[in-house]
Amino acid sequence: MAAGTMRTAISRMVAAGELTAADGEYRLVGRLLDRKTAQDIGRRPPPARWDGSWWVAAVTVPRRSVAERRAFRTEMKNRRMGELRPDTWMRPANLDAMPVSSASGVAAVRGPLDGIAATDLVSQLWPLDDLARQAATLGELIADAEPDLDSGDPLALTRTIALSAAAVRFLRAEPLLPPALVPPGWPVDRLRADYRSFDRAFGRMLTSTVRANG
Repeated sequence: MAAGTMRTAISRMVAAGELTAADGEYRLVGRLLDRKTAQDIGRRPPPARWDGSWWVAAVTVPRRSVAERRAFRTEMKNRRMGELRPDTWMRPANLDAMPVSSASGVAAVRGPLDGIAATDLVSQLWPLDDLARQAATLGELIADAEPDLDSGDPLALTRTIALSAAAVRFLRAEPLLPPALVPPGWPVDRLRADYRSFDRAFGRMLTSTVRANG
């Protein structure tokens, strides 16, 4: 990428509130930082310990702008909350981060679940069967593609970058449920481990290619 193109892209990101500049360094902020944080969380396995409590986040104001509704939905998804109904989101409280929205007019509470089995509620909030199928498929594709990255062919980067992006998107969105609430043999955990190996191979190939092209 040409230096001028890079400077233009950085300037636009600063103007859009996606980067901040200080002392010659740039840092992600706002929407892009939230997305990166969600991606980083998805690469780590969820905590196995869970005390049975749940988070509930609900909008308490009668009217909001379209932009406010979209921002709230994005935040809830980044925090791996499941939508029970419009403006009411829930998840098991096995994650460290509290789902208290930065938006005004949102209340959050943590407590035990009564009146419905936790596994039944999870099935309402997330399509576990679909998630399992997607994880299994991605895992198979990654297993087939990793030898290509180890082959030494720089074109392997172009052949595998779409698969890498698909795995990142999936791990960013999957709900990080505790083991007690997923079926036996949950393939998402295996996918997470397989992707770490795949990503390391991708990084090695990328570094080698950049160095070779000076």
